[in-house]
Amino acid sequence: MGETKDKILNIKKDLEKLVSEPDSISDGAPELIQDLNSLEIDLDMLKKTKIGFSLDKVRKASSDDEIKKSAKTLLKKWAALEAKASKTSDDKKSKKKEEKHDLDFELTADPPTRNKKNQLVFEDSPDFKPNLSPKEVLQLGSFGGTYFRPIYSSVTKQKYGSEVWKELPSDWLEGLNVKTQVASSIYDDSKNKYKSKCGASLEEWESSGWMRAQDPYGWFQWYCRFYQGRRTDDDARQISRWSKCCGPKGRWKNNLISKIAKAGVAYDNFGISPVVRQTLQHWGYVLTKEDFEKEKKRFQK
Repeated sequence: MGETKDKILNIKKDLEKLVSEPDSISDGAPELIQDLNSLEIDLDMLKKTKIGFSLDKVRKASSDDEIKKSAKTLLKKWAALEAKASKTSDDKKSKKKEEKHDLDFELTADPPTRNKKNQLVFEDSPDFKPNLSPKEVLQLGSFGGTYFRPIYSSVTKQKYGSEVWKELPSDWLEGLNVKTQVASSIYDDSKNKYKSKCGASLEEWESSGWMRAQDPYGWFQWYCRFYQGRRTDDDARQISRWSKCCGPKGRWKNNLISKIAKAGVAYDNFGISPVVRQTLQHWGYVLTKEDFEKEKKRFQK
């Protein structure tokens, strides 16, 4: 790549020199154009070297029809690269728009990034740092395959079905059997990563007062939408719930660390508290070695 760039820049200097000495164009341009034609030049290289501008100057300054023709042919070839890249970009934007056209809420925030600890970083919510994305939660095996099952919400007094999971980006569900791993009406422990059942029923969550009309399925539905870029007045409450579960002082996170430390085994010994591990996964968190090493001393005798 560096060698090609150097060659292009050297040819560019020679072309610029020809422009300043028009009488030399007929003798020098054909070979330079031929050299350019033999190089594999991509769009990024064209933009960085701006060789197209120099070649076009020579084309305009030349009185030789053959030189004009060969320069024009090469410029068209390069223009096609830009057109192709533009079309690819438009196709990606179109695809992204199509994926979101069914959403009944507005996306106003940028997607999160990852820090060095592999935590997700949301610029507008710096204290919210799950380390599993919604896609990862689903792909790992969660909720016994039932999270986006058809439900009747006593909060909204409405029924919900396939339209709920269909709002998810399609790549989140790649490789999953939606009927048995995402929207099943029958809870199956074997579908979970840790092969354990955990969590309360929808009715229990509703009766406890934790549910809100905007997200009738609960916290994970909120997380899916927040991750994509929706922002609402309920965000602070939902982030607080996450923090109490698996934040720095999170109840279930520290419960797991305590059990592992007292058992004297490795942080990733899945035989220790698979139910708690599954619970944490549903809340977008998996215990890391760094988190375990940082907190284990508090629980060791």
